[in-house]
Amino acid sequence: MTGTLDMLFLSTVAFVGSHFLLSSQPVREPLVRWLGAQGFLVIYSLTAVGTFLWMLLAYAAAPPMPVWFPPVELYWIPVVLVLLASILVVSGLTTQSPTAMGGENQGLGPEDPAPGILRITRHPFLWGTTLWSIGHLASNGNLADIVLFGGILVLSLGGMLHIDQKREQQLGAAWGPIKLTTSIIPFAAIVSGRTSFDWAGLGLWRPLAGAALYMALLLLHPWLFGVSPLPPT
Repeated sequence: MTGTLDMLFLSTVAFVGSHFLLSSQPVREPLVRWLGAQGFLVIYSLTAVGTFLWMLLAYAAAPPMPVWFPPVELYWIPVVLVLLASILVVSGLTTQSPTAMGGENQGLGPEDPAPGILRITRHPFLWGTTLWSIGHLASNGNLADIVLFGGILVLSLGGMLHIDQKREQQLGAAWGPIKLTTSIIPFAAIVSGRTSFDWAGLGLWRPLAGAALYMALLLLHPWLFGVSPLPPT
């Protein structure tokens, strides 16, 4: 199943495409009626995990094919971006959000439709994976790296627009306060004066937990992936 760049490309298309396909309204709604909400979630999760593992195995077995050779200076980009990505991912996973999976059923109060990290962006997790992908694309020049990280970048950026479209259809008028007080682009709602920073909702523990995740990734990276994440000296 693995060992060629064609297989990596196929598995990446399957991973990215299955997310968009299964979550699209023409496919999702009939499946939910047939399987029920929980049954659909099981199928969606199994498909996501299965295609993700397939993609990782194909990536690990793909032969090296250099496309370009990043200068040493670019190796600092993931070192910086992955710290921000870790904080966004932890904050996104620990904050109740209408843009998370199953979020259409998470009714946030109209008095505070966007607490904590959602004041910065209503897609914190996907911005975390976006920054992670950009950082790795900047410092990796092999075709396999470009396919893998490029696929995740497409899924992350496209997923934000796709989720917004779905939630507007699903929530109707309830989407208005969320859209008004949040933004896709980080800090855009704050800069425009549509909301203010919510230190209490974010909490100090989330950035600290994100920083701890970042340190763990730095320390374990050589053991997990065989290379140091730090620029060569």
